[in-house]
Amino acid sequence: MKLNGYLRSAVVAGCVCGLIVSSGCRPKPKATTGTGGDTGSGTDVPGNVMPQRPDAEGEPIKGLNLRNIQFAYDSFQITDSEVPKIREIADYMQVNANTRLVAEGNCDERGTAEYNISLGENRAQAVRAYLIGLKVDGSRIQTKSYGKDKPLDEGHNEAAWSKNRRVEPVLYKN
Repeated sequence: MKLNGYLRSAVVAGCVCGLIVSSGCRPKPKATTGTGGDTGSGTDVPGNVMPQRPDAEGEPIKGLNLRNIQFAYDSFQITDSEVPKIREIADYMQVNANTRLVAEGNCDERGTAEYNISLGENRAQAVRAYLIGLKVDGSRIQTKSYGKDKPLDEGHNEAAWSKNRRVEPVLYKN
């Protein structure tokens, strides 16, 4: 009987210690610059092995007219209407092996800063995962989240917010 009580106490103590370690000692994900816009839900896209902050080296390639990938409110799901934009990026990167992409995730002004940094990152990761599915080497794709810090439209209505929910593709030469 006494042994059973000790065993129970040890199990409870182990569980408590495990909870403390797993909740208090795990580093928080690093947020890139910015604070958030709209709120979203979902899980991270697997396969992010690249650092969140792109290299400062190199100049963006000018004159490509890459189109932003737009997202619905509260979402990082890629819609069918945005797929041709991602295919254009993949086609360019497959022909130009000396390029790398930084997918910059953005949100509208609604929501908490922390959440929207995460949402912007999830949007950028969704584009990255799609490009990898189109056979673009993942080592050439980095992600960055600006949250609400880089709005295209400063307005405070749905027309403005819908423009700000995006991933901006920026290509660099290696």
